[in-house]
Amino acid sequence: MRTDPNYESLTTSLRKTVDPFGFLTSSLEVQQAWLRHPGELFKEYSRLGSDLTALNIWQRLLGYTQHPDLVPPHTYDERFQDQAWIANPYLDTIKEVYLLYVHWLVDAIYHTPAIPDKTKNKSAFWVREILNTIAPTNFFWTNPVAVTRAFQSNGESLVKGWENFITDLSKGGISMVDESKFQVGRNLATTPGAVIFRNELIEIIQYQAVTQEVHAIPIVIMAPWINKYYVLDLSRKNSLIDFLVRQGFTVFVSSWKNPGPEQREVAFEDYMVKGILEPLEAVKAICHTDRIHLTGYCIGGTLVAAFLAWLKAGKNKNDLPVAHATLITSLVDFAEVGDLGIFIDEHSIEYLEKSMDQNGYLDGGSMAMTFRSLRSNSLIWYYWVHNYLYGEAIPEWDVLFWNTDSTRLPLKMHSYYLREFYLHNKLTRKNAVTLAGRKIDLSRITEPLYIVGTEQDHITPWKSAFKTSQLVRGPVRFALATSGHILGVLSPPVDPPKRRYWVSDVTGSMTADEWRETTEKIPGSWWQDWSNWLSPKCGKKVRPPALGNKQYPRLAAAPGTYVLEQ
Repeated sequence: MRTDPNYESLTTSLRKTVDPFGFLTSSLEVQQAWLRHPGELFKEYSRLGSDLTALNIWQRLLGYTQHPDLVPPHTYDERFQDQAWIANPYLDTIKEVYLLYVHWLVDAIYHTPAIPDKTKNKSAFWVREILNTIAPTNFFWTNPVAVTRAFQSNGESLVKGWENFITDLSKGGISMVDESKFQVGRNLATTPGAVIFRNELIEIIQYQAVTQEVHAIPIVIMAPWINKYYVLDLSRKNSLIDFLVRQGFTVFVSSWKNPGPEQREVAFEDYMVKGILEPLEAVKAICHTDRIHLTGYCIGGTLVAAFLAWLKAGKNKNDLPVAHATLITSLVDFAEVGDLGIFIDEHSIEYLEKSMDQNGYLDGGSMAMTFRSLRSNSLIWYYWVHNYLYGEAIPEWDVLFWNTDSTRLPLKMHSYYLREFYLHNKLTRKNAVTLAGRKIDLSRITEPLYIVGTEQDHITPWKSAFKTSQLVRGPVRFALATSGHILGVLSPPVDPPKRRYWVSDVTGSMTADEWRETTEKIPGSWWQDWSNWLSPKCGKKVRPPALGNKQYPRLAAAPGTYVLEQ
C-alpha cells in the first residue's frame, strides 16, 4: 500500500496543474517506492555513507591528504577541467562532494525497486536538471576561472558579464550567439539558386549547376520543418548543398512555411502531399526525368519513409517517381527515442494540445528550450558561465544562429505526430497508419536506401535509426558518423580529416551492435561515401537543366521568402 492514502489524487492534481510533463510526480513515485522498501533504502544510504567516509572530507579540505578523485569528472565534462579543481583543497573537496552526491542520487533513482523505467527516466532527468543548476561552476566564488579572470582584468570581466546579463535580461533568455553577425541570404544560405515552386506549405529551391554536366537523376531534399532548411546550407565550407552541387548533382531542397494560426488544421499527410507529391511534378518537368533521388533529414526523413510506403500502396507500384532514397538521422521506429521520450506521454500530449489550441501552433521557442534542456550543461549553463561569470563576447557561430532561428509547428500535425508515432509507434506496424487514403506498410519499400546515424545523437539515437534497415525490404547502406544530431551531419571533407565514421552495407538481420562490431571505423566524411553511392545510381551525365522553365518559372532568388518568416 502507498504511504499516503491520497497519493493518487495528489499526483493527478499535480499533473493537471503544475506538472504537465510528470517530472515532479515521477520523483514522488520514486520516493514512495523507496519508502515501501526500507531495507533496500538502508543499503543505498549505507553506500552513500561508505563513499563519504572514503572521501576523507576533512583531511581533503584541510589539504592533509592528496587522495586521488573518488568520483572523477567525465572526460567530456568541461566544468572541472581547470587545474585548480585538483590543486586547491577547498575546490577539490567541493567538486568531489558535488559529484559524489550527483552520482549517488541518480544511481539511487535508477535502482528504485518496482517502478517502470520511464518513471525512473523522468525523475532522473528532473533531478539532473536541478543538480546541473546548482553545480559549483555556476557560481562566481566557486568557479576558479571566473575568480582568476576577475582579478587579472581588474574587474573588467565582471563589468562585461553584467552588461551581457542585462542585455539578455531584456531578451528573456541566455544568448548563445551574436545574432547581429548573421543574415540569411547574406552570409548564410548563399548557394546560388531560385525558388521554382511554391504553395501554401512549401517553397522548392533549385540550385544553379557549377559543373559542365550533371547526373540525369536529381536529388530532392526534404528538410525538417521543426527548423529552417539552411542548416544544410550554412557557410560554404560546411554546406552539404554546395558540396552536392559541386559533385555534379542537380539539387532541390524544401523550404517550409513558418505556420501561423491559419495553418492549425495542416496535417502530417499535407506535408506529404503538398510537400513532396506536388513539388515532384515540377522537379521532373524541369529535369526532364521520371525518376528522382529523395532525401530526408530528421522528421523530413520520417516523411520520406512514409511517402515511399504510401507510393507502394498505390495502383502503379512499378512506376514510381522515387528511384532510391536517403534518410539522415531520421526516426521510423519510435520505440526508443532517447532523452526526448521523457517529455512524451498521454498527459503531456494533452497539455500540449491545450496549449497549442490557443494559437493553433506550438511556439518555436518552447521547442528550442526543450532541446536545450536535454543538454543543459552544454546548451544552457555553459553560456551562463561564459557570458556572465567570464564576461566573454557572445559567440559568433553559424550553427548556433540557425539553432536560435526557430519555427512553429501546426497543431494538427504536431498532435498527430506525437500521438501516433512517438506514443503509439504505429509507423512500424503494418497498415496501422492511414495517410491520404492509403494504409502504410514500410515492408513494401524495396528501393535502395542510404541511412545515416550519428554516434552521440540524443534526438535520433543511431540504433533507432538503424532499425529502419530491418523494416524495409530493399538494400540498405548504413553510415554512422561521430558527433551528434547536427555536427555529425555537417561533416565536410577536410584534410586532415577531423571526423570519423563507420559505413557498410547492412546484410541479413544483423543488429546495430553486430553491424558496428563488423564495420571498420575510418577517417573522413560520410559525405564522400554518400556521393560515391549516389553517382552510379543517379544516371549518366547530361547538360545541366535551367533554373525553372515556362511551366515552373523562377519565383524568387534563393533562399526564397518562406525562410525569412519569423
